Amino acid sequence: MDGEITPDEVKELLENGDDVRVVDIRDAQSFKRSHIPDSENLPFQELTSRIDELEGEDRIVTVCPHGKASVQAAQLIGSYEGTADARVESMEGGLEKYGMKFGLVADEAGEGESTADAESPF
Repeated sequence: MDGEITPDEVKELLENGDDVRVVDIRDAQSFKRSHIPDSENLPFQELTSRIDELEGEDRIVTVCPHGKASVQAAQLIGSYEGTADARVESMEGGLEKYGMKFGLVADEAGEGESTADAESPF
């Protein structure tokens, strides 16, 4: 693992179209309710069996509700031989911090509709 990255830096990477995979490690139902635009869902409990999907990536950012479990996920991903050359980071403050600042999108509400005004981004 290469440390933590701020929500501002994650947003900037995505807006600039940088080559980064933002991996949301929550369960599929939580991901459908709200997530960072252009992120993908790879639940933590499936990570060891699906880690090869991240092989060969240059930069990977893991995200979770509060920025704690994503540190463990980033460590696991960083220890995998297929991602040895990747920059692997965890987003500090998690989706709570990102959502409060930038809002999140929900699959059920339709792509691009923000959940920033919802009571809870999760």
